[in-house]
Amino acid sequence: MIDKPLEGLLVLDFSQFLSGPSAGLRLADLGARVIKVEKRDEGDICRTLYISNLKIDGDSSLFHAINRNKESFAADLKNADDYSQVVQLIERADVLIQNFRPGVMKRLQLDYETVKSINPRLIYGEITGYGHSGPWTHKPGQDLLVQAVSGLPYLNGNQHQPPVPFGLSISDMAAGAHLAQGILAALVQRGRTGQGAHVEVNLLESVLDFQFELLTQFLNDGGQLPVRSAVNNANAYISAPYGIYETQDGYLAIAMAPLDTLAQLLECPALEPYCSAEVAHEKRDEIKQILVDHLQQKKTKQWLAVLEPADIWCADVFNWNRLIEHAGFKVLDMVMEVKRENGTMIRTVRCPIRIDGQRLKSSQGSPMIGEHNALIEREFF
Repeated sequence: MIDKPLEGLLVLDFSQFLSGPSAGLRLADLGARVIKVEKRDEGDICRTLYISNLKIDGDSSLFHAINRNKESFAADLKNADDYSQVVQLIERADVLIQNFRPGVMKRLQLDYETVKSINPRLIYGEITGYGHSGPWTHKPGQDLLVQAVSGLPYLNGNQHQPPVPFGLSISDMAAGAHLAQGILAALVQRGRTGQGAHVEVNLLESVLDFQFELLTQFLNDGGQLPVRSAVNNANAYISAPYGIYETQDGYLAIAMAPLDTLAQLLECPALEPYCSAEVAHEKRDEIKQILVDHLQQKKTKQWLAVLEPADIWCADVFNWNRLIEHAGFKVLDMVMEVKRENGTMIRTVRCPIRIDGQRLKSSQGSPMIGEHNALIEREFF
């Protein structure tokens, strides 16, 4: 086992749902000790946030996935004794994470200014939906709602479809990743100055940053809105053949590729009149429709056998069943088992970061509510 880079750091994770806990998870993967501070009895609301009917040992699969490798300390922050204990934890902590709506932590006397007076070296990480100013400050910071106002759904799906949201909680995941980045940067700064910092991100800015490449195009193109392809859209700005196409037995993804080369390799003379870069943009849908009709004539493997040796950027389109059986996935060693103290085991995916060639794994599962209260009380109080 390698020494993980954040070993010795103490993180207090007050956050709920997805965004904040995902930041805490990444810090835990990197070696930090993460104590999840939860409500007594109820715990993190994510424990009952089901994305399907799958419940494992009383908690949602989502909670297990995003809160593994953490300890749980249950407290009623409105109770004086519990609040005093939390303050003692803050005095010893390196990082605090919270993602409540603006004003909630101030009412609990755990806002940044209060906490800074308790521990000036603390890095205080905060996620909100839309920041602390503007008309959306108190709008629910929920992923789908954030996607809706960000413009992202107008990049997905085909031209004549309604807006299509991303198929997972991308605003939450992006914000969690950005918070973890900001916390790590603040820890480096603290190493130089000895002072803590207030790191803030919000879901809207994070999902806007997620679109930075295409937004830059829009901001420098006279405000021209992106136009999704009417045929197999995969990127609202990229010309043909970029997209996913049905074959005789499955699907084939084709990225950027010279159309004259494609016409030859695919034995598709109908593509030959469209081989200039300008035409590939202007006649994008016509070109794609030719490919739609042509590629259904053979199986995916047959097309790959022609295209891959010619260094055309293409790929089979897998579902998860096919993916996990493939050697390309197995060599990554992405799936790991984590276990609760009571023996409940789940399979999940590991941290994608490697340090000096070593994968960052931990077998510690998600905690039960207040599971570590006695341990923490003996150690800290």
